Amino acid sequence: MLPELRVLYFEDLEVGLSETLNKEISSSDVVGFAEITGDRNPIHLSEHFAARTPFGTRIAHGLYTAGLISAVLGTRLPGPGAVYISQTLNFRAPVRIGDTVQVTVEVAELVPERRRARLKCTCSVAGEVVLDGEALVKVPTKAEADPLAIRMGGRPPSA
Repeated sequence: MLPELRVLYFEDLEVGLSETLNKEISSSDVVGFAEITGDRNPIHLSEHFAARTPFGTRIAHGLYTAGLISAVLGTRLPGPGAVYISQTLNFRAPVRIGDTVQVTVEVAELVPERRRARLKCTCSVAGEVVLDGEALVKVPTKAEADPLAIRMGGRPPSA
């Protein structure tokens, strides 16, 4: 199921605003990610191989988990129109097939003169942080997002 879209403009953001997405990781998610990226490491695809690793079972690609952060940024906080500038990632623990990852993105800082938002990003499984980091995104203003608003002096038209 795809996340519901929510559009926030720079003016709508405030420090502390957060959004959460929960996603159960399926075998087909991992296989699909391997097909798209070409990362066919058997620790992700072969139960027989993965059983002999310290994890004991197949694990999801770390960047698949990180991609769930992108899903929040692009669909909910800040949402459509946001542009990634940078992302740091700290991989803390594995994500296994069947785990439900809770992705939380929180506004940590706003830089008005550049229309940038620094976002704290955390992915957890059953309360354990499996990935964390920060994203820097450019967020459109209402006027930038609505060309008619620009022609009206920078104010969005009233509904």
